[in-house]
Amino acid sequence: MPPTLASLVHHSALKLTVRAGEDRLDVPVRWAHVSELADPVPYMEGGELLLITALKLDAEDPEAMRRYVKRLVGAGVVGLGFAVGVNYEEIPGALVEAAEQEGLPLLEVPRRTPFLAISKAVSAAIAADQYRAVTAGFAAQRELTRQALNAGPEGVLAALAAQVDGWAALYDASGAVVATAPEWAGRRAARLTAEVERLRERPAPASSVVGGPDNEDRVELHSLGTGRRPRAALAVGTASALGTAERYAVHSAIALLTLTTERSRSLRAAEQRVGAAVLRMLLAGQPDHARGVAGDLYGGLLDAPFRMIVADAGAELLAGLTEAVESAAARAGEALLVVPEGERLVVLAADAGAAVGACVEYAAAREAARAVPEQGGAAEEDDLVVGMSAPSGPIAAAAAYKQAEQALSVARRRGRVLVEHEQLASGSVLPLLADDAVKAFADGLLRALHEHDATGRGDLVASLRAWLSRHGQWDAAAADLGVHRHTLRYRMRRVEEILGRSLDDPDVRMELWLALKATSGE
Repeated sequence: MPPTLASLVHHSALKLTVRAGEDRLDVPVRWAHVSELADPVPYMEGGELLLITALKLDAEDPEAMRRYVKRLVGAGVVGLGFAVGVNYEEIPGALVEAAEQEGLPLLEVPRRTPFLAISKAVSAAIAADQYRAVTAGFAAQRELTRQALNAGPEGVLAALAAQVDGWAALYDASGAVVATAPEWAGRRAARLTAEVERLRERPAPASSVVGGPDNEDRVELHSLGTGRRPRAALAVGTASALGTAERYAVHSAIALLTLTTERSRSLRAAEQRVGAAVLRMLLAGQPDHARGVAGDLYGGLLDAPFRMIVADAGAELLAGLTEAVESAAARAGEALLVVPEGERLVVLAADAGAAVGACVEYAAAREAARAVPEQGGAAEEDDLVVGMSAPSGPIAAAAAYKQAEQALSVARRRGRVLVEHEQLASGSVLPLLADDAVKAFADGLLRALHEHDATGRGDLVASLRAWLSRHGQWDAAAADLGVHRHTLRYRMRRVEEILGRSLDDPDVRMELWLALKATSGE
């Protein structure tokens, strides 16, 4: 604790006597300052014990003393020491009365106590307090380091919470709560995710102080990491502002957690290199070798149905998608394989797992942002496009990769953010005919028939559609058109003559049917 007026009054060598403000002696003293100026306020910073002999004061003038004391209180002076036996044999009543009215502690300093002795006592007490704080800080640093080595980030949080007599929480790169200490702080920490998200938008290192949830406490937020984007964040909740020793503990925790985060980044880079090798083996049809290389790192993932995800985007959007799936997998305890490939990202995630769900949510959020001009607007060249395979396994990894690429291609053509291969297989091929290239092909294939019909010499297009829809059954198609079957036969021969193609060829019939579908808009 820093020195207080009470500790100075109880200092046996100073012999100070309280003449006013006895109920305010527990105020900390930041310094002892001597000034005989009639107005020393411009030279005060607040928290001082001002020492005077009233050399230039009319200490017996009640009005002058009221103004003098009022200005001192307004400047944050915590106490006034008056030396008797120098200019006044005792403290004038006007000054005592003014101090009592303003609630300013007034101490009588006997002649045999020099001001220097008071300054030395304050200085020694401040130095002792700082030494205690530094010593406590070093002890806290040792304990936090021991916990970091033995128990990891959870141990650091527990030790920090004990040091500051409050709570601590660790957030991941997405702003989700990873761990808290004590456990009861989890709910409070979760309610600060919006503040953590705002902190992450600022360049690291960054910090902020916010009121706790429902004003329960004071919370400091600190970003963790050495890169441009913070990799994590630390929250420290306390009932009041941190002291010097507590501040040491917080800074030590930030350093240790940052070191842990950066070490994790190095490990993650190594994991990605292993993951890239595992992926190459899977795509090469070597699942047994892939399992051997993966070991326990991805082994669980390779033993269960997984989804292959291929994403194409600019660096920032790919980084956001990576954070989303990695954070979701970490919270759920899922194995995850993430392999960056230039402007592409390949992900192997457990089917129906948290990472797959996070990918879908991230894509949906990007889709929604496109609809709002100020949040992203229309799709750009480097916008996010994602293709997702059907559930697969190690033996069919190459097929799953091809499915993901096919879904990615369809998503790009349709202007979608994410397409699942299952959606293509369970739907209809007809929506694919909306492609401009398909329509152009259909218009070119049927143009001669439309030009013939435009002259009024027959209705070849409608006859062709009816005949194809009836699978070449003459009577049924003729009945649909309301003509004789011989008339329909004649029209089909004209179609063959105009197009230069035989309707006996199934490929020709298929192309003509798809062309009719594409041009009719059905």
